Amino acid sequence: MYVILTSKPGQFKTVIHDGVRPLEAYDYFFYGTKKAHFVIAELLDERAKIRVVEDDTAIVNDVPSKFLEKFESVEGAFNEIKHLTTFGHMETVLRKTDVAAQ
Repeated sequence: MYVILTSKPGQFKTVIHDGVRPLEAYDYFFYGTKKAHFVIAELLDERAKIRVVEDDTAIVNDVPSKFLEKFESVEGAFNEIKHLTTFGHMETVLRKTDVAAQ
């Protein structure tokens, strides 16, 4: 199973830890401004939790992976990212990046 982990600069970031293996990452730009960082990750443990850290308050939430949408393949997860970031004729760009980059 695969999941999409999202970080939004200035808002929050997801932190990869045990039970999840990052495979691919993409930066999303809207009219030249980076709006999000997406990581497609393999869920190695169904009980894994995803840590979400808010940027302004440093509040930490450990979200059980059972609440995340799951995909059968990396391609399925990528297609969902494309769907989420495409808005008609608006200027949007998905740029593949290193999985360690935020």
